[in-house]
Amino acid sequence: MKQLLDLDTFAKTLTDKGYDGYFLTQADYADKIKNSISRFLEACKNGTDKPLQPDSFSLRTYIEWNGDDKPKVDCYMRVQYEDGKFDVRKMEIERTDRYGQSMKKSELTNLTTGTVPTRKEAIALVSDTPKQKNSSRKRGFGRW
Repeated sequence: MKQLLDLDTFAKTLTDKGYDGYFLTQADYADKIKNSISRFLEACKNGTDKPLQPDSFSLRTYIEWNGDDKPKVDCYMRVQYEDGKFDVRKMEIERTDRYGQSMKKSELTNLTTGTVPTRKEAIALVSDTPKQKNSSRKRGFGRW
């Protein structure tokens, strides 16, 4: 059963899972998750913004950033919004190179906020596993 969470609980749950950086809500309102969502909702209430879909909005954040010249991992979430309550429904995680070219992408659907992977687990989904190096050391005695 899917359970919608109030903003404080929603933000705390994602922050506890390691999503503690800055977010963009509906491609704007850069801030920590709770403040970003609050600013977006306030703009909707004032009539200066509106969600692209009536029952949901997007959240986007970098979950791994090591500088402009290094690969980075971007996380996009589709969040259901209903009567002041929230729940993550979909997540896309993408590793891009320093030029923005996709290196690896993963899409998770039918999620709830409780089943969202931790930040480290999400990064692992788009990271290449290190390959075991073969030893170049010669075996045996002497030269053949």
